[in-house]
Amino acid sequence: MTRFKKVILSLLLPLFIGGCLSQSRSSTWRADSGKVKILSTIAQIGDLVEEIGGERVDSLVLIQGDLDPHSYEIVKGDAEKIGQADLIFYNGLGLEHGASLFSMLRSAPKATAVGDQIRHVHPEKILHKEGAVDPHIWMDISLWKEGIDPIVQALSEKDPQGAPYYQERGLLLKEKMEQAHADIRQLMQNIPSKQRYLVTSHDAFHYFTRSYLADPGEADWEGRFAAPEGLAPEGQLNSKDIQKIIAYLKAKEVRVLFPESNVSRDAIRKIATAGQEMGLDIRICSEPLYGDAMSHLRYLEMMHKNAETIAKYL
Repeated sequence: MTRFKKVILSLLLPLFIGGCLSQSRSSTWRADSGKVKILSTIAQIGDLVEEIGGERVDSLVLIQGDLDPHSYEIVKGDAEKIGQADLIFYNGLGLEHGASLFSMLRSAPKATAVGDQIRHVHPEKILHKEGAVDPHIWMDISLWKEGIDPIVQALSEKDPQGAPYYQERGLLLKEKMEQAHADIRQLMQNIPSKQRYLVTSHDAFHYFTRSYLADPGEADWEGRFAAPEGLAPEGQLNSKDIQKIIAYLKAKEVRVLFPESNVSRDAIRKIATAGQEMGLDIRICSEPLYGDAMSHLRYLEMMHKNAETIAKYL
């Protein structure tokens, strides 16, 4: 086998294995098990569902791996999953704005928008960017924890006999998330304030910045975070975007750019190259952060991994 073929095989094999595992999970989920069948659009929600539902539910995530939830469109087999699910949980807040998926979610009476439910109870905690709602609420564990109640309620209504089970597991999950929130907050606050500035691939870390990077009571906390791409990564950068980020890097003395696991690195490579040509000491972190996608991680693992990576390189 030639070296070129070996390289191609090494790139395609993980995709092939991932696709097979995904098909296997989907086939198992479709089988009649007598459990409540739950379909979640993103893994961040699916993880909460599994923690709360335990052995009484069969849980499946629609948008798997490193796919972009912002632009995801219905593919073959998705409509059947949506039709077969007893309950559907999605983020809302404009995250799943792919036309075909959004249309099906909006018209499904068994679908619950977890993020919209959180906004209804805590509208003051929802962030906006240039007139658009920031949907990345899972990046603040203390806010994402508020999504437990609507999930417990929907499960309890669908499966009344399991209501005490769901309520007990929901309370345990809240305690676990509260501890994780405190631990990450402490880890981030151990970084000197003058170094607590973050630049990532796209605008997925505003909630994280407000909750973990900001000084207590800091009014201008938004100045601690910048990204070349907006709430939904598009990979379209112009010279003005690059100049704006470089000016931020210079002003805040930022030396590290953090890529994200499911976003092209082209944008931050352009910024790093342009900055280096201007004499700035800039490098791209070798470890990615997880924003829209969790890869193989569980939710709290993802949040801890992000915090540990940021602490290590800042």
